[in-house]
Amino acid sequence: MMKRVYKLMLVTAGAVVATLGSSSMALAEEAAGGGYSRGIVALAAGLAISIAAFGCALGQGRAVASAMESIGRNPNSADRIQTPMIIGLALIEALCIYALVIAFTIAGNI
Repeated sequence: MMKRVYKLMLVTAGAVVATLGSSSMALAEEAAGGGYSRGIVALAAGLAISIAAFGCALGQGRAVASAMESIGRNPNSADRIQTPMIIGLALIEALCIYALVIAFTIAGNI
């Protein structure tokens, strides 16, 4: 099982390195009309938002799982756990929305 996790982490790290390495090439390449290549920039923006959404989903899943486990162990503390959990989920979701805005800004500037 751990080998699969390490393999997944290695593949993900390779994809991130490839994306970051290709972004400079995307902005350096000039298209026939004198502008930059829109396809590569759009691909990089889509990949960036997908990685951000994946990370936010993992973070939210772990936060909710921990909160539900805590409530399961001590049901009397549900009201003291639920409010900070919802605030934390909102902040995690805000990070994903920031990534979406940045991806749209990058794609729209070309």
